[in-house]
Amino acid sequence: MRICVAQTRPIKGDIAANIEQHKKLIHLAIDGKADVIVFPELSVIGYEPTLVKGLAMDASDTRLDSLQQLADLHAIIIGAGIPMKCGDGINITMVLFHPNAQRQTYSKKYLHADEEPFFVSGENNATCIRGSNVELAICYEISVPEHSANAGKNGGKIYLASVAKSANGVKAAHQTLSGIAAKYGMTVLMANSVGPSDDFVGAGGSAVWNSDGILLEKMDSESEGFLILDIETQEIFKVV
Repeated sequence: MRICVAQTRPIKGDIAANIEQHKKLIHLAIDGKADVIVFPELSVIGYEPTLVKGLAMDASDTRLDSLQQLADLHAIIIGAGIPMKCGDGINITMVLFHPNAQRQTYSKKYLHADEEPFFVSGENNATCIRGSNVELAICYEISVPEHSANAGKNGGKIYLASVAKSANGVKAAHQTLSGIAAKYGMTVLMANSVGPSDDFVGAGGSAVWNSDGILLEKMDSESEGFLILDIETQEIFKVV
């Protein structure tokens, strides 16, 4: 299996433009023989909590159809971040596009206090990448010990985190994720954004750690691109 973490520069609230950006990186990841590609937190709109009331959507939104088509055509699993409508509010959600299958969703359960005025806790099925031992996490969840402990209990071998973090946040996340990798013997990957987001600047640093917690590769703080990890060989492909 080859897993790709994408590093994007979202355009604030511009769903159409951001989806086009996703498609460009997906095509490049397909060229790199990726089996899975995951984007940063709320990648389809950018991390913009104050805008989500007007931008919230359903996982079945037709504007996402082109991502499903790429998944179907190229047999790749795509994870993109959206603000998803739910019964009592809006979830921070990753939509999973599996080839020729119904879309699945992973919604952030553990919210940071700053997010609570805009979002509600969601239901996350951490093993929703079918046929794999990949466990998912969205941003603040990596800081909640119960989350990574459950991933370990579930038999996870790969911990895949989709985040939106500033420079200070990236530094802390790198330490946390290295510790998670070493503690639970999981390979860990993180996808972060770059550029203006909400009241901070996304600082990139998308990265991969092996199951001993050793950093194998990371992106810089400004470039769009991605990392692909070949799980079997531990070889990494970097595109910027």
